[in-house]
Amino acid sequence: MLARITLILVLFLSISLHSQQNKYFDAPFGGGIGYVPGWYMPNIDPVNFEMNKIGMPELSTGGFYSSGIGGFIYIGFVKHLRVGGMGFSGSTSSTQSIGALKREVLYKLGGGGLTIEYTIPIIKDFGVSVGATVGAGTMTVNIFSNSSSINWEKIWNGESNSTNTVMDNNFWMLTPTLNLDWPIYRFVVLRLGVGYQLTFGDSWTADNDQPLLGVPSDLNGNSFFVQSGIFIGFFSF
Repeated sequence: MLARITLILVLFLSISLHSQQNKYFDAPFGGGIGYVPGWYMPNIDPVNFEMNKIGMPELSTGGFYSSGIGGFIYIGFVKHLRVGGMGFSGSTSSTQSIGALKREVLYKLGGGGLTIEYTIPIIKDFGVSVGATVGAGTMTVNIFSNSSSINWEKIWNGESNSTNTVMDNNFWMLTPTLNLDWPIYRFVVLRLGVGYQLTFGDSWTADNDQPLLGVPSDLNGNSFFVQSGIFIGFFSF
């Protein structure tokens, strides 16, 4: 998906720059693509509640690092409006060793989609944009438990001393965002932004896509986040 987003943005950017040569502009134009790190803070209290029951250290409630790629282009025929795409993923984990027994709980969150943003026209030299991301994502909780080494044959015979439970929550998302883009050079822009990921239409499955019942209602992909980024392209605010 990220490769397709990248290709589309590059093609649109090339067309836009070619069509806008030798003209003067009274609105932002251009676009670019770049790396977008972030910090997500979803509610993981339901997971920590269960981990306390089995005596495992809790997952951090302060959030976790995410990395991704994003890009945008001003569409030209609608002043100050830009469209693009983004994708991200991040995780946090907790491990515990009791003798030969090793346990780990891994929480992962990721997604991507179409971005639509409007750059506030009264602000010059900087790109201050409000908008939203519309897309889909997945939240995964993995539980690992094993002791000593793992035997190849025993895995296939169902006699392995290792267990792995995978719980997935697939969802649609609508994410309002506010971003500040600071052009440090005509071809380089730094970004700082915030947003809130709202999820809906989610469904839980476990292991080989079997329906998972009884999941706490407050365990979902909703999350406040802070993001930054560095973009390479052609920009004029």
